[in-house]
Amino acid sequence: MTRPVVIGGGFAGLSAGVELAARGLQPLVLEARPHLGGRAYSFRDADSGETVDNGQHAMMGCYAHTLAFLERIGAAHKVKRQANLTVAMAHHRLGRATIACAPLPSPLHMLAGVLRYRLLRVGERALALAGGLRILRMYRDGDERLAASTVAELLTAVGQSAHAQASFWNPVATATLNEIPARAAARPFAAVLARAFFGSRRDSQFVLPAVGLSDLYTDDARRFIEARGGTVATRAAVTALDVAGGRVHTVATRDGARFPTAACIAAVPPRALTPLFSDVARARLGMIGADELGASPIISVHLWLDRSVLTNDFVGLLGTTTQWVFNRSALLGTPAEDGQRLSAVISAGHDVAQWDNARIAATVVADLQRLIAAARPARVRRSVIVKEKHATISTTPAVERARPQAETAFDNLFLAGDWTATGLPPTIESAVQSGQRAAALAIERLRRS
Repeated sequence: MTRPVVIGGGFAGLSAGVELAARGLQPLVLEARPHLGGRAYSFRDADSGETVDNGQHAMMGCYAHTLAFLERIGAAHKVKRQANLTVAMAHHRLGRATIACAPLPSPLHMLAGVLRYRLLRVGERALALAGGLRILRMYRDGDERLAASTVAELLTAVGQSAHAQASFWNPVATATLNEIPARAAARPFAAVLARAFFGSRRDSQFVLPAVGLSDLYTDDARRFIEARGGTVATRAAVTALDVAGGRVHTVATRDGARFPTAACIAAVPPRALTPLFSDVARARLGMIGADELGASPIISVHLWLDRSVLTNDFVGLLGTTTQWVFNRSALLGTPAEDGQRLSAVISAGHDVAQWDNARIAATVVADLQRLIAAARPARVRRSVIVKEKHATISTTPAVERARPQAETAFDNLFLAGDWTATGLPPTIESAVQSGQRAAALAIERLRRS
């Protein structure tokens, strides 16, 4: 039997490979880099010897496809799950407050959390709940206004003040869509609200990796695939797909190898996908180019401090360049008596991505010391800055409408990746869901043949 080929070894490609392997189809997974993980991986810091993620990733209980994927490969124990949604926020003028949802059935858990969030005025808290319910109704009704609006336009339309947007809504929107609310598409934002905050209480809980990203899933997924007769190859850069008669026949790699295939799943970003096709094939696919989808960066700043400054697993910073700071020492279970390790995140940092590393590190430290009193006497022992300039597509309303489906004009070629049309923002859950969807389509195609 000709093996299905999966191009790409990130969340999308490995979830597709696992799905195929579970059905006994012995997939061949090809990854161009020396390591698996795509845009969600970790590496060894040469100076400290510690594992550093290319970016801090947070999941939620509503990540049903991701959590099922981790369960299937035997990695479910590698995450830390909140008992109830708890988000600490800090504002330079208003101080600190926590959105702490009660252990009550949905939607009462969210009602209690929002009504006690003191960074919003009392009237704004009631309006936030009413606005959220309006957005939920629009999403469930398939309201076309969601497709045409930005997040900022939507929030204004449902009665949210500028202060409420800045102090409550925007941190969620920017973190999940990786785009500023004035540009970000409203429809995937509404999907997040519906699934995460107006689903079950368990859906709203944060789920955080308790190990490095690569340790979270890459090795376990590889073992799962190879134990069932599949193959996972790194340093295997695909250079071309040979197409004829409306289907992919072979996959060619840089070292001259050619792999015949009855089904091919391309689980790579747009900028890596388009060069694999001839001009004729691209035209037939109607493939949208990487430039048309745009890119939005994520900047991660890893800090080693000489003292402990955070007691929470993470905290959101309001009114600063830095948006979130994670307590890596607590998450990894490696607290040090004489210091603490933090990871700061700047999503949609279009301007910040152009700054030099020294300026970025200094800005993050200044933000931290401005809002967290315990950080003011702290000394930075080491910093590592990671710029993912193409972390995600730029999820504007126009781009949201252009995201491609998994099925293509070629009978046996399927697309996967967080950038495809999953109905979700470009997140880990979107990537895993897309990989499993592409695998299901490939399985159906192989069954027909």
